[in-house]
Amino acid sequence: MLRALLMGLVLAFAAPAYAQDRAQSLADIRQELSVLYVEIQQLKTELSTTGAPSGSGGAGSLLERVDAIETALSQLIGRTEELEYRIDRIVRDGTNRIGDLEFRLVELEGGDVSQLGETTTLGGGPAPSGPAVAPPPDASVSQLAIGEQADFDAARAALEAGNFADAASRFARFADAYPGSPLSSEAHFLRGQALSQQGQTTQAARAYLTSFSGDPDGARAPEALFELGVALGDLGQNAEACATLAEVSKRFPASPKATDAETARQSLGCN
Repeated sequence: MLRALLMGLVLAFAAPAYAQDRAQSLADIRQELSVLYVEIQQLKTELSTTGAPSGSGGAGSLLERVDAIETALSQLIGRTEELEYRIDRIVRDGTNRIGDLEFRLVELEGGDVSQLGETTTLGGGPAPSGPAVAPPPDASVSQLAIGEQADFDAARAALEAGNFADAASRFARFADAYPGSPLSSEAHFLRGQALSQQGQTTQAARAYLTSFSGDPDGARAPEALFELGVALGDLGQNAEACATLAEVSKRFPASPKATDAETARQSLGCN
């Protein structure tokens, strides 16, 4: 019951973001594209069969119409690509949030997190393979939002300068401002580092969990899972810590963190 309620809340929050991000539906845009394609073909046929009309305004006016329609067509293609990219990011973010909730629920209920299967994709479609693909260079949206990289860099600079409270606050604001960002998992991980430096182990563990859940196959995933296991051990949750650290070796046997995880397991007296 609780699981269904939490998933419902994720979907409820994801839906407004989806509606806000698009001014037109993809179906409307594709229909408009079809109409423009037909009109362009008709105009080109008219140009090739009628020849150059007499007078100064005919051919020029017709060519201007073709140019205007082709410009509108290019803009619609860009908008379609932008919407598809934004929808993909929303699906990924919602799916990751559901996976995060499933992980936490299993952990709270005392279950085995290693038995968790692949999270069902938000919307019921197949999960996008590989990292999110950015639109082509001529599309009207870039992979990072305006100010996104600058905000991330400012938070990281605060962390590197030893301003841990400021860094943790900045990374939290970044995560709220840019849900689904390709930098989200890194931001959550670095926030965990900043919180750890302040002795806020519980909050740090949550940040590491969110980082791992958001990108379980990413470059930071082994380290995030390792740090989560260490944090759980520091909190006295040895059984959970041992299980989590064991997952590091299972999931990422080639990672340097696999060795660190085994060392940490020995320190905790894990079986």
